Amino acid sequence: MHKIFENGPVLVNSEGEMVSLGQKIAAALRGGEVLGLVGDLGAGKTHLVRGILEGLGAGDPAASPTFSLVHEHNDGRLPAAHFDFYRMKSADEALGMGWDEYLAGGAVLLVEWADRFDGALMPEDTLWLLLRHESPAQRSVKLC
Repeated sequence: MHKIFENGPVLVNSEGEMVSLGQKIAAALRGGEVLGLVGDLGAGKTHLVRGILEGLGAGDPAASPTFSLVHEHNDGRLPAAHFDFYRMKSADEALGMGWDEYLAGGAVLLVEWADRFDGALMPEDTLWLLLRHESPAQRSVKLC
């Protein structure tokens, strides 16, 4: 995945380009990675996740799990779980839903709002993706 970002942040100009970037990221995943997605509302986190899940062959890449907090996808090339920490009130809430078990399970973990609790839940080897508004129509995605 580092090769995708070797020239710095990737600029995207549409939702379709964000999904396409996600598909490229998916092709580089081998299993067990934790991707922490950070960015303001509307920065493209959910579209990027949708592309990653599509690239992994998930049957229902669908929407943000804001109301269910996690969606599991076990029907693709690699198992994946999509988390949204935005509505969680505390790190204990994530721990209570089995966060540690997910970390130990070997699936690709895609975490929107991963910095919500100062990143305290995220493992040391997390691949941080910072999404930013560059203009009303352009976003940047940077691997940190």
